[in-house]
Amino acid sequence: MFKKNSPQILILTFLSLFFSINSFSQKNLYAGIEVGRRAIKVSVLDVSNIKKADYKILSFWTERINFAEHIANTGELTEDDINRASTIVAEQLTKIRAEHKMPETNIFIVAAPVFSSARNADVLKNKIATLTNKELEILNVNEEAKTLVKGAMPPVDYSNAFLLDIGAQTTKGGYIDELEDNKLEFIPLELDFGTMTLTDAVKKTVVNQAQVNDMSAYQEKSFDFNSVLRKKVQALLDKNPLLLKKDKIYLSGGAVWAFATLYYNENVKEHYISLNMEDILNYDAILKNNFVKFTNLAKTNKEAARVLSTYNQEYLISANNILIACLEGVPNLETKKVYFVKEGQVTWLISYIADRSKKVNTNF
Repeated sequence: MFKKNSPQILILTFLSLFFSINSFSQKNLYAGIEVGRRAIKVSVLDVSNIKKADYKILSFWTERINFAEHIANTGELTEDDINRASTIVAEQLTKIRAEHKMPETNIFIVAAPVFSSARNADVLKNKIATLTNKELEILNVNEEAKTLVKGAMPPVDYSNAFLLDIGAQTTKGGYIDELEDNKLEFIPLELDFGTMTLTDAVKKTVVNQAQVNDMSAYQEKSFDFNSVLRKKVQALLDKNPLLLKKDKIYLSGGAVWAFATLYYNENVKEHYISLNMEDILNYDAILKNNFVKFTNLAKTNKEAARVLSTYNQEYLISANNILIACLEGVPNLETKKVYFVKEGQVTWLISYIADRSKKVNTNF
């Protein structure tokens, strides 16, 4: 009897094993749909080891919609914003479900903290819930820095590193302190200046307004303003002495993205790119003395063109001044390891996955 049916039994066993393996593999897949300030971003990840931030980005898709500007102008989302956002989220979720068949608990839909200030944010939440049967979670502005740090740094480095994100308005980040009883404490970091706010502050020091857009005048005032910037960085470090004991520094944000893209001029596949001060200073010299090198690069390099369409020369100089000031303020920098967090668009998703992993301590 067994011999007669053995081929069928073997086939059934093989199919059962195949589907069980396939089912198990899907548990490593995660997807995130972010309704951000200026775009909707969709990411699908295959996570091998969340503790070491070992993952592959299977797909990434984005569509630009300036929600933040509309909220700032009227205090609410436009009807078109709500319809477009909910339709896109529903379509992308349908695509994720069809193509990847991952558990529903591995799919997250979030909105940026700016949506909490929209009077009609509930209309968007309710419409997405109706279309997708999933909840849209608005990220907490008070938790934003913690989410960034947890997602940008590999959990294995939580105790031995800190993160700085150089944004447009501020430079924020933080670090994680290990307490007793396996508990953690998140310590936020914030510097008043970001790329755009520093540029504005420098321009205000130009006495002759006829020279406000003159590059040589801007560079002179920018150089003078560095003393103010350094004092701000030093105050930040003095307030957080534990930072000096950390061996690794993770950097994210547009300033570091611009540097890595323009200076290294290659599509680096690693999630974390090792940086050194010598390269940053060489890049700084090109920014200020030979900017045409980057404008020429942008003619043939799409990523470089994207940088220059986002930031002009003044913004890039300000961005790099913040980067240099932050790193120069760290004693014994040559003994530290410095990394650029390349995949900034998925940091919130990595943070969510870490929170739900039994292998990562997120006992804050």
